[in-house]
Formats: sequence, structure tokens, C-alpha cells
Amino acid sequence: MALQQVVEQIVTGLGYDLVEIERSAGGLLRITIDLPWVQPAADAPAPVLEQFVTVEDCEKVTRQLQFALEVDGAEYKRLEVSSPGIDRPLRHEQDFVRFEGSIIDVTLRVPIGVAAAAGQVNATRKKFRGTLERAEAGGWQIVWSDAPPVKPGQRVSKKRVPAPLQALGFTLDEVRDVRLASIVDFKGRAGKAGPTPA
Repeated sequence: MALQQVVEQIVTGLGYDLVEIERSAGGLLRITIDLPWVQPAADAPAPVLEQFVTVEDCEKVTRQLQFALEVDGAEYKRLEVSSPGIDRPLRHEQDFVRFEGSIIDVTLRVPIGVAAAAGQVNATRKKFRGTLERAEAGGWQIVWSDAPPVKPGQRVSKKRVPAPLQALGFTLDEVRDVRLASIVDFKGRAGKAGPTPA
């Protein structure tokens, strides 16, 4: 049985989603897992706090994979099982639905070209950071502004004209890599919806 099938069978059998399999130099086999996501119902009373993969989850998957890969005769020197982290890759349609409205980094397979750039963006540009949105014609788009970020403590003139928003529609076939933007907020989870502790 192929490595992908063995790993996917074990991971899904234990109740997790397989996000990514990577083979690195030196025999490292890196497996990324996540908890299954269920789309909340439209009439749900309040948003459910998202749960995350724990160290115990990774240990459980590691033990099962070590046994299964040994039986299958897979070659590797070191096995690493981890959660997707803050720069989680988006691979499937369900990932895009789950993270709609999030800030993402998109790398296209080929530059956008002169026609798509319309003189507003460099035609050789392949990398974009912006908000993931559903496109009107179906599919997905990234929306961004090329305005420089405001530094903490910097005053912004009220007369300053904001940079226009730009949008780029894409299909999964046109992108090489899509990941959640690794933005760390040291102010905590105050902005997240959910119950407040008593």
C-alpha cells in the first residue's frame, strides 16, 4: 500500500483530518493533522469555539503510525506529527469555506499577467496577502489594499485618501500555495466571539 494511503487510513481512522505529508532531507517524515471541521448551521444560536490539536492527539497518532509504517516497511528515519500551526495550508474546498474572511497568503503558479494587472499591479507578481472571500461568479478571491500598514502610535490624517481595494479571483488549479497568514496578535483572544469567563 502507498505511504499516502497508509497514513490517511490511520489518521482518519483515529478521527482526525490529514492536512499534509512532507518528506524532508535526512529521512524526516512530517505528518500534519487537524481536528475534523463541521460547518455550523445557519440558525446556530452562537458560534462554537474552535478546538485545536493537542500534544496528546499528536502522541496518539504517532504511536499508531509508527506501528503501521513498520508493518508496511516504509522508509524513514524520524517521524514528526504536528498540528497545522498559524500558517496552515489550505488545500481543499472545505478549507476555504472554513477560513472564509481570514487573512491568507496566496502564491500563484504563474504571474498574473498584463491583462489581469490592468496597470494597478505589477504584471509579474505572483504573491498576494489579503482577505479570503467568495467570488460573485463562484469560486474564490483575495481582496487586499496596497496601502502601507499604520505603525503603532502613528497619526493618520483624516484627509488621507485610503488606497483602493483590489480583488483577484482564482481557482485551486491556478495556485501553487495558499496558507493562512502567520499574523500573531499578542493582545490575546479578546476579538474572538464566544462565551466570556465568569
